[in-house]
Amino acid sequence: MSTAAESRQAKVIDELRVFIKKVLSDPTIAVKSVEIARKFRDQPGSDELIAREISANTTIRIPENWSDADRMFLDILHEVLDDEAALY
Repeated sequence: MSTAAESRQAKVIDELRVFIKKVLSDPTIAVKSVEIARKFRDQPGSDELIAREISANTTIRIPENWSDADRMFLDILHEVLDDEAALY
């Protein structure tokens, strides 16, 4: 793996560690995030709307220019909603 790729991977891991610590210290973050994702799921530009609403209503901050970790979080939210829909 190249040094740039290793550096990028280390940054993603660091961001995810901070995120996981926030979720573990405030379990309402996960619930709020899923509720917000559910609210905006089918709207045009849903990822942008979800990111803004989560940033405004939780301690999670998703900047305008998403990192790989931010994108991964949004993708996981969609997967959770897909799994939820498959149950019904």
